[in-house]
Amino acid sequence: MNSKAISLLSGGLDSTLATRLIMEQGVEVVALHFTSLFCNCSKGGNGCGIQAVRTAGELGLEVMVRVKGMDYLEIVKAPKHGYGRGLNPCLDCRIFMLKEAKKTMDEIGAGFVITGEVLGQRPMSQHRAALRCIEKESGLKDLILRPLSAKHFEPTLPEREGIVDREKLLDITGRSRKTQYELVDTFHLKEFSCPGGGCLLTEPLFAKKLKDLFDHSRDFTVKDVALLKIGRHFRLSPDTKLIIGRNKEENDRLSALWLAPQTLLAPQGFKGPLGLLSGVASDMHIGIAANIISHYGKNDIYPVTVESNDGTKRLHRAEWKAMIWESLRI
Repeated sequence: MNSKAISLLSGGLDSTLATRLIMEQGVEVVALHFTSLFCNCSKGGNGCGIQAVRTAGELGLEVMVRVKGMDYLEIVKAPKHGYGRGLNPCLDCRIFMLKEAKKTMDEIGAGFVITGEVLGQRPMSQHRAALRCIEKESGLKDLILRPLSAKHFEPTLPEREGIVDREKLLDITGRSRKTQYELVDTFHLKEFSCPGGGCLLTEPLFAKKLKDLFDHSRDFTVKDVALLKIGRHFRLSPDTKLIIGRNKEENDRLSALWLAPQTLLAPQGFKGPLGLLSGVASDMHIGIAANIISHYGKNDIYPVTVESNDGTKRLHRAEWKAMIWESLRI
């Protein structure tokens, strides 16, 4: 078999160490990283893609970046193997990435895949049955090497063929990362993140927003998912949703992401949040949105500017300030 390996490099602690352990054996490694809209981990908030590039740089590796796009979102919407506590389809996610890794193996002539998986570390995707399922459905049986827990599994093909020395692999299990941090000191590593994970799909509030999107939008886009990470969200009706900014940065982002056929609402005469209406924007919906914007602006009732995508603007003055909208919060 070909001795070149692909490493699934997230930029996190375990995948970084798994990669380094195999590099120590003189194996040629190419890093493969998947960016995700649901990543919520990085130093300085720069995103996992940036961190993976930094990690690969410290390791002296080329990194190939792949985007989890609409094909992945369809998996999140209806995963074959179900969800964890939130909307996290952990098994289906691993299978998706490894299937893509298999395609990349063929493209670059690699013989096997390295992952940072640790037996027993994650309850949904890293127990024995789950790992066997991942191997089978990804089409990579006998070709997934898990250096951190390798001695708890039967030798893989690269081990049996002598490409990798099994005696130099590890036997880590469980959630403790004591051994991993000892290896960090041994290898003098600095560029890694997310030792405990960083997937928004595991967070209840974000999962609730995403489920609302799935339930009310057949034609959602990547941008719709990106908007879930911004502001406060309100479901005004089955066909209408409002997002308002929580600070200037979020107001600026909402303004930048505003596209047809959405409607932008801005406070007039007071400091308050911008509002972004998606779907039907009737006078009733705009009235509710105006009251919400006025409330978060901590002012009496003031008008808001309603700007449509055809460039027209008009003022709308809220006539009441009832608090029933609290029940509309997603």
